[in-house]
Amino acid sequence: MLYPANLEQKINFVKIKELLKAECTSSLGQGYVDSMVFSTDLNLVQRLLDQTEEFRQLLIAGESFPSSHFTNLNPYLEKAKLEGAFLDQDEFQEVKLALQTLKSCITFFQKFGDPYPSLKALLGLLMDLDLKLLQVIDQVLDEKGKLRSNASKELQLIRSQLLYEEGRLRKVMERIFKEARAKGLMPEDAAMTIRGGRMVIPIAAENKRKLRGFIHDESATGQTVFMEPEEALDINNEIRDLEYMEKREIIRILTRLTDQLRPNIPALRKATNFLGVLDFVRAKARFALKTESHKPILTQERTLQWSHARHPILEISLKAQGKQVVPLNIKLDHQKRLLLISGPNAGGKSVALKTVALLQYMLQCGLLLPVHPDSKSALFDHFFIDIGDEQSLENDLSTYSSHLMSMKHFTQFANKKTILFIDEFGTGTEPQFGGAIAESILLALAKLGAYGVITTHYGNLKQLAEKQQGLVNGAMRYDVEKLEPLYQLEIGKPGSSFALEIASKIGLSKEIVAYAKEQIGEERVRYDRLLTQLENEKNQYALLLKEVKEKDKLLEAKLKEYNQLKDTLEQTKKQYIQEAKVEAKSLLDQANKKIESVIREIKEGKAEKEATKSIRKDLDEFKEEVKPEKVSVQDPEIQVVGGQIQVGDWVRLKDNGAIGEVLLLKSKDAELLIGDLKSTVKLSRLEKIAKATAKKELKSMEKRGSYQTTTKMMDFSPNLDLRGKRGEEVLPLIQTFIDEGYMLGVKNLRIVHGKGDGILREVTRNLLRTMSQVQKLEDEHADRGGAGVTLVTLR
Repeated sequence: MLYPANLEQKINFVKIKELLKAECTSSLGQGYVDSMVFSTDLNLVQRLLDQTEEFRQLLIAGESFPSSHFTNLNPYLEKAKLEGAFLDQDEFQEVKLALQTLKSCITFFQKFGDPYPSLKALLGLLMDLDLKLLQVIDQVLDEKGKLRSNASKELQLIRSQLLYEEGRLRKVMERIFKEARAKGLMPEDAAMTIRGGRMVIPIAAENKRKLRGFIHDESATGQTVFMEPEEALDINNEIRDLEYMEKREIIRILTRLTDQLRPNIPALRKATNFLGVLDFVRAKARFALKTESHKPILTQERTLQWSHARHPILEISLKAQGKQVVPLNIKLDHQKRLLLISGPNAGGKSVALKTVALLQYMLQCGLLLPVHPDSKSALFDHFFIDIGDEQSLENDLSTYSSHLMSMKHFTQFANKKTILFIDEFGTGTEPQFGGAIAESILLALAKLGAYGVITTHYGNLKQLAEKQQGLVNGAMRYDVEKLEPLYQLEIGKPGSSFALEIASKIGLSKEIVAYAKEQIGEERVRYDRLLTQLENEKNQYALLLKEVKEKDKLLEAKLKEYNQLKDTLEQTKKQYIQEAKVEAKSLLDQANKKIESVIREIKEGKAEKEATKSIRKDLDEFKEEVKPEKVSVQDPEIQVVGGQIQVGDWVRLKDNGAIGEVLLLKSKDAELLIGDLKSTVKLSRLEKIAKATAKKELKSMEKRGSYQTTTKMMDFSPNLDLRGKRGEEVLPLIQTFIDEGYMLGVKNLRIVHGKGDGILREVTRNLLRTMSQVQKLEDEHADRGGAGVTLVTLR
């Protein structure tokens, strides 16, 4: 049962039908769109969804499927079923094209139909179709839909005679035309033409007596007449007789062809239905692709679980404006059947309700839904809505009276197989009485086991939903600070209307707001304040969670980089050690051989002094050969170009050699991009370098790994001890310490300077106060150094 009668207009399903019609290629498909109905048959809805999903997959795969000539043959079949009637050439051409489309569909499903079983099953409509009829028609009509000359021997003979007579007529007319022109009987720019289906010659009116023939027409001025020469009259008559004979033969052929078609009319009607169904299913599939729709899981269990649900019409409208719709997540089951949505005006309550209503109706009409494919839904036997103003002057009903009439219908006919939607429940009359009546109706609907979505502002209904079995609160989230709706539905808690907060934010006087609070009552204000506080905390926690996730992601990336670097170093270390061992063994073997050779020579030479000196000299030379060389790695020479530093220049920090690109200039500071990190540095600490040498240095640093974030993070300590140093010594140390901490994302730093006379502390803190990276300075706890230690918090 559907309620009210104009339900489809109320939920804007008529707009969905218009969009579907636009996707159809024929009036057949559009007719099926008009005949779409709400169904409670699970098997039927499942079959409709399967057909549409398969066609969606077919379109995604880019299969070559027929897309034209889905013609409505029913008018031609109605005409052909009468004995003695015949279809003309154009009508037979439409039948022929439709049969070709049917043949292509059959061929496609026979070859490629296995992945599309639901669509292939539609071929059952074509079981009685005899495609030999297409061959018969094709033998009679050519590609342009005209009767072939060889359609019969008689027609072929008639057309041959016609061609002969027309050729003879043309020769006679050309001769007479030349003779008349030579005699000056016609205007200079005259040419042969046709009048009354006969070839004629234009003759000047004053010369019409000079040419024997029949006048068919004259010009608008009367100065020219169009004459058929007497010599051509008989030929034209013969041609006219042949044309009549051709027409009679064509009618005879078409009548015979219609007689052959007539027994196939029942099969052709089914084939027409097949074409209509395919056009309709394709339109649904194309609409599903445009709205990114999927087939939800249908269940016997009474439930509704949708994730990432979107209102298709709203989404299309927002896309045209370059905006995105906020998706909806909703769950209804036997324990939480009636969802009571509350929240501020213009916060998205009605949109959420209409989204659920429209999508459920679309589902039970066999349409795919713009939801996540894992979404689940059941079918309902009754679909009731109460949306908008139903004031009726004819029936003398006020808005509230019309709502009560709807509620009467709901409470009389609702049951466990009912889904209902009520927008702004209980409004339209005095709030105290409206809230009480709404509460009693809500209790009745809950006892009946109905499912649905209800929007309201009444506090007593929110409190009832917290206690009553089968009811559940839902809130549309709202950013109180910015006074902006977030359009996000949160199930499980009631929403605030934020009336007092909005009134305060827009500037109503404190006296007016205070008086309103007194009228509302302290308990109600406290309850609403708690909801507001909860919403604020929810927003804060969401931001914190987002920040934590981003940091976790960054940490994971850095950890991965560290592990990769560690593995590389370990492997390189093993490789170098192995190579060193091999080379050492080789050197040791050579040294041993050399020593043995020296000892043998000394013995053989009986230790003569000069020989011994010579042998020792050879041994010393060998030692020099195997002595390890000192290898020094030199940094590439960096060319300092000097001059004023501008945005886009490459610079080097004088104190630590880091290289970066200038992104922004602010007074005496510059914002640099050093690697993947941004940092603000004093201009006095920078020197401008050549772009080419900067790129070479960056590549060299990458190869050497001399300024990698991971290495710096491992070596960096958040503590800096300045004790015992002079004031001019600590300035570059502090500057480098803060820069590296800021670039590495360290939040808290600690500088130990001691107490003493306080000079080193003042120098340190004065410098820190000038640095834009520093957010806050404070003393360490008294137990851990007090004023002798400065705690630095970076931005």
